[in-house]
Amino acid sequence: MQFKPFLLDTWLDQYEHGIEFNLAASTGPAWTVNEILNLTDERTRHRFLNHKLVYSRPGGADSLREAIAEMQGVPPEAVQIVTGASEALLALMWLVAEPGANVILPLPGFTTFSALPESLGLETRFYRVRRENGFRIDPDEIKRLADSKTKLILVNSPHNPTGATISDDEMEAVHDFAAERGIQLVSDEVYHPIYHGRQTKSAARLPHVTVISDLSKAFSIAGVRTGWMIEHSEKRRRQYWTARAYFSISNTTTGEILSEVAIRKRHSVLGKTQEVASRNLKLLNRFMADHRDVLGWIPPQGGMTAFPWLLSGENDRRFCQAAAEHGILLAPGDCFDAPSHFRLGFAAAGADFSKALDRLGDFMKSWSANMATA
Repeated sequence: MQFKPFLLDTWLDQYEHGIEFNLAASTGPAWTVNEILNLTDERTRHRFLNHKLVYSRPGGADSLREAIAEMQGVPPEAVQIVTGASEALLALMWLVAEPGANVILPLPGFTTFSALPESLGLETRFYRVRRENGFRIDPDEIKRLADSKTKLILVNSPHNPTGATISDDEMEAVHDFAAERGIQLVSDEVYHPIYHGRQTKSAARLPHVTVISDLSKAFSIAGVRTGWMIEHSEKRRRQYWTARAYFSISNTTTGEILSEVAIRKRHSVLGKTQEVASRNLKLLNRFMADHRDVLGWIPPQGGMTAFPWLLSGENDRRFCQAAAEHGILLAPGDCFDAPSHFRLGFAAAGADFSKALDRLGDFMKSWSANMATA
């Protein structure tokens, strides 16, 4: 078994810990432990400070599962806690891996989507989220890729890195197609419910969809490492429980308490992300208009990332490298198999986003001048 290099995390780890303005981050504004605890009552604070640091349950703490179930509109038994959406993807790909099987994935997409099945010998087939198509997720293209060997279809909405979304009707059409053919449909919803136009519902409402999500993106408390799977099939839930028992056993009890607080107080937590993302996206709109001679873009419909491109068509890694030297971190598009693009996160910087754009604008002027004389 061989994993391909994780270009995105290698890039981020190299720069993000000392950079002045991190516009490569895909999360929202950060929270401290104290800020999360201040959302709740004294009884919960006491419980947090005095709970025993022991193993939690492989399925997750009952009270956390109940909170997620209430949020997602499903029974608690449909919820499986995992260590971030990454562990959910690991379990899913392990469970569908068999000789000759294939999975259908978005491209561009988060590296884990393709790296895991490729390492397990699964054939990967990609539907394209194209800028020529307005970064639309096309259900018909997904359907055309499927055959009798297809075991899993993955839809990521809002999509990382483009911010594309799939409508409720389109999701239902893919759901019906997959259900008729016995293909597992997985909906990655780590950016739900952060939208900038058309709102869409969670696919947890559909009986044959496996929903995966976590608290890293829309909730922006990645440090708790809490994720979950919504699964309506009892057979699959037993498989996930067993995989979890082998992979990570359980989450931390500390993280589970903080996670439960954030989910029960989601109006405040998600509201902060939405407010910051919406405000900063307006600033980004103006910035992109001011630099339309160098950059192209399609405004995201959801999430906290955009995926601009250099109009010159050149590989943007050199551009991102030069930006990092000016104190601005962007994520090169080759990390997503789209080398003329770069990912720009517009929520993690919070109130500093305006200053970050000013610095990026200064860099753009010097970059354009250098290109003109090159």
